Amino acid sequence: MSSFLYQRPIHNPLSDPYPISPRSSASSHKPYSIFSPTTLLVLLSLMVVMGVFFPWVGMRESLFSVTTRPSIAKWRDYTLAQAASFVARNGTVIVCAVSQPYLPFLNNWLISIARQKHQDKVLVIAEDYATLYKVNEWWPGHAVLVPPAPDAQTAHKFGSQGFFNFTSRRPRHLLQILELGYNVMYNDVDMVWLADPFPYFEGNHDVYFTDDMTPVKPLNHSHDLPPPGKKGRTYICSCMIFLRPTSGAKLLMKKWIEELKDQPWSREKKANDQPAFNWALDKLANEVDLYLLPQAAFPTGGLYFKNKTWVQETKGMHVILHNNYILGFEKKIKRFHDYDLWLVNDHADESPLGRI
Repeated sequence: MSSFLYQRPIHNPLSDPYPISPRSSASSHKPYSIFSPTTLLVLLSLMVVMGVFFPWVGMRESLFSVTTRPSIAKWRDYTLAQAASFVARNGTVIVCAVSQPYLPFLNNWLISIARQKHQDKVLVIAEDYATLYKVNEWWPGHAVLVPPAPDAQTAHKFGSQGFFNFTSRRPRHLLQILELGYNVMYNDVDMVWLADPFPYFEGNHDVYFTDDMTPVKPLNHSHDLPPPGKKGRTYICSCMIFLRPTSGAKLLMKKWIEELKDQPWSREKKANDQPAFNWALDKLANEVDLYLLPQAAFPTGGLYFKNKTWVQETKGMHVILHNNYILGFEKKIKRFHDYDLWLVNDHADESPLGRI
């Protein structure tokens, strides 16, 4: 399927209302006779053409290309409010947060969403300017950077301070979108959609989430917050969340932010955002309307990729798969390859970004 099917035929939100008109063709040359008055005049003309005209043409083409190339600097001033308004459909925004090394995963995730016809709702929160410019170059308006950008030189390896700095910004982004009045769905980009998840957000609960534990639940399991584990807290995944713009959802995001402040990263305690999310859930369980999504539809990677029997028993029920319980770009890509879930090689034309 051609990629242009996913390019929205609407205006660029920051487009220039006065685009530069197509350049005029090069000056035409007047015909001249070979019987010119003197040979010297002919030679002189050739020297002018070879020595002056051709270099000027090259310079002119260069100047023209710089002048007409769409400006990317304008995206620095693009705000989250503008971006959310631009992409929202039916009051809903689908959000991911991406740094440049994860662009292949972003594309893979987008292909799977495009197959479910929800790509227009996607907003990429770029965590560096290279990502901001790259995404908006190919898909104008669908990426925004909320300053300040994290240090691009800090590795985003799981457990690192860079990873903590990267993920700890998440609840602030989500809270801001909620404050704008939108439903918001957050995904990590190491996920793949196999079906439309929106029918599963039934009812009017504040927050919908998935369990990160691998033990098999009954198909009719409770949708209440599971009981705490060995560490005194639940093990809910912070990588797939759906929130309605309610006071309860906003309260949870604020509590998540507080818990992150109380549990900063250190060399001794290599924190990430998920424990803080779970502490917030546990402390607000009686104040916020919480909903645990079906395990069969939203399995953790530790279950889907490691329990073949369960996969067969729940065949046809899977909606969003998370490629977690494994570390490293190459290992994640290989696993996707092994399960025919790495789509970017053969299906890039289905992505709004094409072959980035």
